[in-house]
Amino acid sequence: MDNARKTLALITGASSGIGRELARIHAANGGDLVIVARSHDKLLELKHELEGQHGATVTVIAEDLTHPDAPRRVYEAVEAGGLSVDLLINNAGFGGRGKFHERAWEDDRAMIQLNIVALTALTRFFLPDFVARGSGRVLNVSSTASLMPGPLQAVYYATKAYVTFFSNAIAEELHDTDVTVTALLPGATATDFAKVSGMDKTDLFSSTAMASDVALAGYNGMLRGALNVVAGVTFVQRMILASVPFLPRKMMLKQIRQLQEVSRSSLPSSPEAECPQHMP
Repeated sequence: MDNARKTLALITGASSGIGRELARIHAANGGDLVIVARSHDKLLELKHELEGQHGATVTVIAEDLTHPDAPRRVYEAVEAGGLSVDLLINNAGFGGRGKFHERAWEDDRAMIQLNIVALTALTRFFLPDFVARGSGRVLNVSSTASLMPGPLQAVYYATKAYVTFFSNAIAEELHDTDVTVTALLPGATATDFAKVSGMDKTDLFSSTAMASDVALAGYNGMLRGALNVVAGVTFVQRMILASVPFLPRKMMLKQIRQLQEVSRSSLPSSPEAECPQHMP
């Protein structure tokens, strides 16, 4: 990294959850930021917080990364501002619960666009600059969901499998450079994700990790150049994850489906339609 200036991190999905905590960590460490999300107002609140508390210089880019052209607009805005990004943190993403054939295709298509296409595009835009400069870190926020299929969240689990394997593959492609790519694999975490995806009513999210703890583990792992960082899971959960490749597939699928079904204690007195929303 260039020690003559502050390290600049670009963080997507920075207006809440893990992304916001990552921004706070980086500013507390003396870095500057480019923060990206849909909500301009929330980004401005975070900008004022980080500039006031840490003296960071924070650039706000309000973009909805579910739009196909948004990643290019983000990159061009950074270029136009004369900024040189050192850390690319692709955090933006969202999920949604339900049977694939019953969910709105528009919601799943937007999920694929954000979780896969936008992340891949931003990585492709910034990575050549990192390699040419001879330094840079990429942190792609995936999930422990990437380690298995996910009945009732079929598209979400599949998108996160892409993120983990994509990140690992290009990390190896860059083995002879000083550029690293890290995948962060959180377990169930206390963010807006559970409510937005409908997972807050399931047994899987009955116990959650703090977003700040997950963010710190991912941030430190990125700085170390770690390949994968599993965060927000207990020792027992780690053992279960390690056993996934050895379990009979049908039994594993049934168990995952049961974990993602709405628990009876959470069922409303009258049926209500779920309305998945995009994560900011």
